Amino acid sequence: MTERPTDLSSIPSRQPRRSLLAARKFALMASVVAGLGVAGYGLGASNAPALFSTPAHAQVNNEVSKVAQPIGFADIVERVKPSVISVKVNINEKLAKDDSNDEDSPFQPGSPMERFFRRFGGQDGFPGLRGNGRRMITGQGSGFFISADGYAVTNNHVVDGASKVEVTTDDGKTYTAKVIGTDQRTDLALIKVEGGSNFPFAKLAEGKPRIGDWVLAVGNPFGLGGTVTAGIVSAMGRDIGNGPYDDFIQIDAPVNKGNSGGPAFNVAGDVVGVNTAIYSPSGGSVGIAFSIPAATVKSVVAQLKDTGSVSRGWIGVQIQPVTQDIADSLGMKKAEGALVAEPQANGPAAKAGIESGDVITQVNGEPVKDARELARTIGGIAPGTAVKLNVLHKGQEKTIELTLGKLPNTVEAKADNDNGDSGKLSRGTDVPKLGLTVAPANSVAGAGKEGVVVTEVDPKSAAAERGFKEGDVILEVAGKGVNSAGDVREAIAAAHNDNKNSVLMRVKSGGQSRFVAVPLAKG
Repeated sequence: MTERPTDLSSIPSRQPRRSLLAARKFALMASVVAGLGVAGYGLGASNAPALFSTPAHAQVNNEVSKVAQPIGFADIVERVKPSVISVKVNINEKLAKDDSNDEDSPFQPGSPMERFFRRFGGQDGFPGLRGNGRRMITGQGSGFFISADGYAVTNNHVVDGASKVEVTTDDGKTYTAKVIGTDQRTDLALIKVEGGSNFPFAKLAEGKPRIGDWVLAVGNPFGLGGTVTAGIVSAMGRDIGNGPYDDFIQIDAPVNKGNSGGPAFNVAGDVVGVNTAIYSPSGGSVGIAFSIPAATVKSVVAQLKDTGSVSRGWIGVQIQPVTQDIADSLGMKKAEGALVAEPQANGPAAKAGIESGDVITQVNGEPVKDARELARTIGGIAPGTAVKLNVLHKGQEKTIELTLGKLPNTVEAKADNDNGDSGKLSRGTDVPKLGLTVAPANSVAGAGKEGVVVTEVDPKSAAAERGFKEGDVILEVAGKGVNSAGDVREAIAAAHNDNKNSVLMRVKSGGQSRFVAVPLAKG
């Protein structure tokens, strides 16, 4: 049953004299209603108190009327939705020789229907052309125009490997598009839609959104097209493990498969981010989505339009975060900056004198919060640019100037060719305070010539908690090179004498170096 509002003036006055308590109760209810922006009613009875006629009440009502009331997003959507497109791609996928799908065919082998199934049957019930050892598969995503002449932004993973790209605009028209350039590291792509010169386009926001700001996600979820959802900015600067340039905006506007590459608008109608990923145990929206910030989109798209690719600055260092344990071991007041685990040979940093164990704290006078921020900052500067780095070197601050190189497109795998197979590790010498057993690296095949090899780890030790495992090579302890168990013991004893709670070690594991702060056992 639907409740209807009651006209107070139509109620007969059965009790000419209301009690003062009853009047006060109604006054409270009326003020609550007024505070919610709902029209209040005056009392029809002539002997009722004039609740809204006092100056105090008038002042409150005037203040309430100044507060902006929710009005919905229809006006914004009407303005920005035409700039959003649905993206459909065809991808030629090469089949393995044994991918004949014979086992899945419901028809008799060799029959005409079985041959038809093998040629036209697709995975998961979706049609896909088969023939000549290849299969045509289709994919869908979203995007949006950034200029009237047809340039549009989408995700790299939407158009990656596409042999054909088509877009459908908000008015239902379909156009062919070509891929201008892609950037795998940020998952962005720039496409050019052919056949028009006056497309409605969106503007990329100038500033960053704030946590709690409204956002509208517009896109093509599940191929439905033209879908709008609303939410807020839940968090900023999210790292989802996609790469060193992760700096995502987290939003709770529902985003699903097919929304990839679509925009997230603010209430001004500007694009604050490009929706690219969701966190979902089920595969559908659970209110956790991630968008690439507009500032990143601007810088990447500008390069893609000019050259079709993205060039990033590079200093040639392997870096890691400065944890609180590491900061304590280095005598730092705050756990900030980027710790250099290893400079790459002949890289700009190595040539400028940066060493393992150095902490980069500033770039061109701007503080470096952590390793990810250093990677983003350097990557955002053009190769060949001179930069000034503030570095903490063995407890002393110094300034280093260097010229950025160009970030390689691929990282070459490093092989240790000092010796042959390492084989089974022989038992070394115990280091009780660490819970490790070590042996000189030069005595273990394949371990190299420097450092000591971990041959056994006490599973209950602090070293085990910090990720030490058999085969790791300890190169330095407390900033000093070690080549025997005795060297390790001496470095630990010195740390104890200096009243250190932990000792910093440089460890080589799987061909890469890292620093680990290991708490020291008492006694």
